[in-house]
Amino acid sequence: MATFLYKLGRLSFRRRHFVALIWVALLTLAGVGAASAPAAGNSSFSIPGTEAQKAFDLLEQRFPGTSADGATARVVFKAPSGEKMTDPGNRATVQDTVKELSDGSEVVRVTDPYRAKAVSKDGTIAYAQVSYKVSGMELDDAAKDALKDSAQDARKAGLTVEIGGDALQAVPHTGSSEIIGIAVAAVVLVITFGSLVAAGLPLLTALIGVGIGVSAITGLASALDLGSTTSTLAMMIGLAVGIDYALFIVSRYRAELAEGREREEAAGRAAGTAGSAVVFAGLTVVIALVGLSVVNIPMLTKMGIAAAGTVAIAVLIALTMVPALLGYAGRKVKPMGEKGKLLGRAKKKDQPAKPNLGTRWASFVVRRPVAVLLLGVIGLGAAAVPATSLELGLPDDGSQPVSTTQRRAYDLLSEGFGPGFNGPLMVVVDAKNSDAPKAVFAETGDAIKGLKDVVTVTPAQPNKAGDTATITVIPGSKPSSVTTENLVHGIRDAGADIKADTDANVLVTGSTAMNIDVSEKLNDALVPYLVLVVGLAFLLLIVVFRSILVPLKAALGFLLSVMAALGAVVAVFQWGWLSGLMGVEQTGPVMSMMPIFMVGVVFGLAMDYEVFLVTRMREAYVHGEKPAQAVVTGFRHGARVVTAAAVIMMAVFAGFIGSSESMVKMIGFGLAIAVFFDAFVVRMAIVPAVLALLGRKAWWLPKWLDRALPNVDVEGEGLRTASGDDDRELARV
Repeated sequence: MATFLYKLGRLSFRRRHFVALIWVALLTLAGVGAASAPAAGNSSFSIPGTEAQKAFDLLEQRFPGTSADGATARVVFKAPSGEKMTDPGNRATVQDTVKELSDGSEVVRVTDPYRAKAVSKDGTIAYAQVSYKVSGMELDDAAKDALKDSAQDARKAGLTVEIGGDALQAVPHTGSSEIIGIAVAAVVLVITFGSLVAAGLPLLTALIGVGIGVSAITGLASALDLGSTTSTLAMMIGLAVGIDYALFIVSRYRAELAEGREREEAAGRAAGTAGSAVVFAGLTVVIALVGLSVVNIPMLTKMGIAAAGTVAIAVLIALTMVPALLGYAGRKVKPMGEKGKLLGRAKKKDQPAKPNLGTRWASFVVRRPVAVLLLGVIGLGAAAVPATSLELGLPDDGSQPVSTTQRRAYDLLSEGFGPGFNGPLMVVVDAKNSDAPKAVFAETGDAIKGLKDVVTVTPAQPNKAGDTATITVIPGSKPSSVTTENLVHGIRDAGADIKADTDANVLVTGSTAMNIDVSEKLNDALVPYLVLVVGLAFLLLIVVFRSILVPLKAALGFLLSVMAALGAVVAVFQWGWLSGLMGVEQTGPVMSMMPIFMVGVVFGLAMDYEVFLVTRMREAYVHGEKPAQAVVTGFRHGARVVTAAAVIMMAVFAGFIGSSESMVKMIGFGLAIAVFFDAFVVRMAIVPAVLALLGRKAWWLPKWLDRALPNVDVEGEGLRTASGDDDRELARV
């Protein structure tokens, strides 16, 4: 592989005009496609195999035209102090609002609060429910404006009016903090390289790669049913790995220049050595992201594949466009050791080189491996403690900021009708195979009334055929509570008994039941996903490092960092620690998909640092250095660059904490803190400590396995042999 990438790097350097033209053409093509593609709506949220999804599908069949998965809005009215919603003036205002809302072309129906008995017992709060034909993200702006205008007209009449539900669902925005993250990355690159040109190369190539990836996703969003979060995630990961991969290529290029090589040769060797590490690091990220498809949640699968595609583009750009741009830069990119002029730290020619910080730190770890190992493990263990209190759920209006009308509507409904009113359960009774459907409907309603935490059970509403009915159940607890989850399971257990007696199916659905099913599906998929992703990456790392213990140590270190990161997420988003600093206005359960998503992404990124740092150590070891000295050598060449890469990745991820979308905010924080733990605690402390303790055993591989494995030559040994650079006898490993 190293030889092929070496040739590719030299070719890209020589044919830089052609290479640059290809990538600019791809960017232009993707941009035109994105601009001309039809606007994408909200990604359909289906969860195959869950009871809630089966019930939704059944409703579509048995209740045609009801738009069971369409957007809804609850327009909540509150009377002025000392008045009632039943007062004539307030009643007239509400009825005018209902009539106004009914005129919309996408409106299916609007309930009158007074006919539907949707007035609180004390008479101060009422609500009208609006059902639409399409989802919230597919609603026309005119329909949303009409909804807001109707509420505003009622406010002018003196009522407090708020709107809940998903009809006003907005496209999330990331805010200015994303730009700040990129700015921080630029500053780190300038400090690392001491040159604006060298620092600009990784940023430019990363932006081009992300531009191609996100434009392609935007262009295909309508055809492939991709949601807005998909492109945001691809941008987040694409920027981070794009900058890092280019950073490693440019750093190795400067190191090759410092050894006296010509620029074309240096570009080829940088692509052959650091480029090999980029390929395998990118493969681990792609495996982790594509592996999300095993969860069988279409939205998560699409997010993973789209982000994996952006990572693949970042790898290709690092291997081709970076060498091409190095050809354009010429002498403006200095050899390593000549980077200080911009920062006023130019090294004198006769000044002896001092050990850098990476060398000094590695030497310290090699001398004190047990102490460093224990301190790192105990520290990560302490950070992981909050993860033992992890509560999973999906966000509802109760998790919105208090400044939003959705949250205020949620609070008003809780005040007037109880917390469970915000998460009604819909029970679908399929009595098609029963001899007495009406009796089954009544029996089901009676069975539900006897369960704990049930406030209201509405009479069954059958379809025209009379073989299927819906029953609405109002819990006594809020939608995200454990009590409500227990009620859903209680209804399903009662339904199993009814099926045994009457052969009728009782299914529970609604947004609350769907959230519960999603959480359980994700929990069930976590272990198989870990086995698949970690297993594949473990095999890949055995090929890269030709060792058993090094990949095993890498996987165990990842588990430590991801558990510590989950603990930090729980502390901030569930317990509320530093929530004000992070812009978290409402604490609550951690998003259900957060653990499995963090496992996938963090594992891929963690292996990046493992590959980049440890390949340098192995390169030194196979060329004759003792194990402890190889660790120090690896840090001397790689610690500064890995540190810069980690800081850049943290800055990019942290930039998404400013997003208005709670899922993006949580992912941004979780990935940023996970990179910190993995790069600075696991890879910079625990890894060298373990390698120092293992010595030569770290690089042991059974002879039969050594013969069976393909030789991918990540260290670039083929390049050394071909050029005769190193005549030393290689260590036997």
